[in-house]
Parts: sequence; structure tokens; C-alpha cells
Amino acid sequence: MKKLLAFKTEEDGATAIEYALIASIVGLGIISGLQLLPPALNAVFTSVGTVLTN
Repeated sequence: MKKLLAFKTEEDGATAIEYALIASIVGLGIISGLQLLPPALNAVFTSVGTVLTN
């Protein structure tokens, strides 16, 4: 019975799940941000290339 009560009050698994959820949310944010970055960089390099050729 004591082992069952100790298992019920154990919080290590919940903490690991919380950290995993935070890491996945941060990862999704990074991936989303990186998908928006290439068009902006392309525009910057195109404008710099235009200025240098003129």
C-alpha cells in the first residue's frame, strides 16, 4: 500500500512531460521562424545586388 501511495505522489514524470512540451513548443517556434526567414534574406540580397550592379 505504501508503494502505491508513493507512486501516486511521485512528480518526476509530470516534470519530464512539462519539459518535453516546452521543448516542442520552442522547437515549433524556431521552425516557423526559419520558414519565414529565406524570403526576407532573398529580398535583401536582391536589393544589395541591384545597388552594386548600378
